[in-house]
Amino acid sequence: MYPPLQPRLAFHLHVDALHALYVEECGNPDGLPVVLLHGGPGGGISTPQRRFFDPALFRIVLFDQRGAGKSTPGGEVTNNTTAHLVDDLESIRRRLGIERWVVFGGSWGSLLALAYAQRHPERVIELILRGLFLGTDGEIDWLNERSGGARWIFPERWSAYEEHIAQEERAHLVEAYWRRLDDPDRQIRAAAAAAWLDWTDGSSTLVHDPRPSPEMATDEGIANARIEAHYFRHGCFLDTPLLDGIDGIRHIPATLVQGRYDIACPMQAAHALKRAWPELDLRVVLAGHSAFDDAILQAVLDATARCADRLVALASES
Repeated sequence: MYPPLQPRLAFHLHVDALHALYVEECGNPDGLPVVLLHGGPGGGISTPQRRFFDPALFRIVLFDQRGAGKSTPGGEVTNNTTAHLVDDLESIRRRLGIERWVVFGGSWGSLLALAYAQRHPERVIELILRGLFLGTDGEIDWLNERSGGARWIFPERWSAYEEHIAQEERAHLVEAYWRRLDDPDRQIRAAAAAAWLDWTDGSSTLVHDPRPSPEMATDEGIANARIEAHYFRHGCFLDTPLLDGIDGIRHIPATLVQGRYDIACPMQAAHALKRAWPELDLRVVLAGHSAFDDAILQAVLDATARCADRLVALASES
């Protein structure tokens, strides 16, 4: 990865009367603008994510989506939909005076990147995606419901996830978790969030981590689980399937890095996207879901480097 770096700019941007987004900018202020869309939804940004991009070449923008990370109020789901997040990207772009930018999205961030590109294709120079998630019912059920298949891969961790919910409620686990994550009692919310995140986060790496989850989640963990459940129970707030809008963005250069053994976001979605988008540069590697699995990380770094090389070459030609 590129060396650690500190933000040269950090601020909160008020996007409505309720929500203020934490935004930071790193790297070269005159470089190629790139915005990173974190996973979750609700996961928030992390300092290692700054290091996916060459700071000498990129103007790196990162932000915590509504209710996530350092954005306020934490865990808030009012006025928190995919359409709101797409609008937030435009608010950030205008605030920073950026005309067009590269959009990088991993996991949930890949869905948001596609949704943004379909709504504002003129603002996207290039897409770099990782661990594709299209927000379909099948993908949500695969990971979070008994009808899905992920439980067959990590049965010991699934048992803890399922057994947190009373037997009579297990037919609809996302809804059952939501009731607990929305409970006024913080202890009930914290226990549910710990069980939820132990399953979802524990399914993200190729090498299974057997460590048990904490009995209670932090405030940030509660916010993360709460926002995830909120989006999943509403079908990720997609009016139409993302695959239906691909023809409108096929002119945009795009790379997708996908782990062959990704349990959280299985390969089927990447395969479907490639069939709908033949020009997509699909890079399948022997890895799981995490951006920090070695093969994923190397492919992501290669993708950002290739993007910089292409754009620098285009700039020199013009």
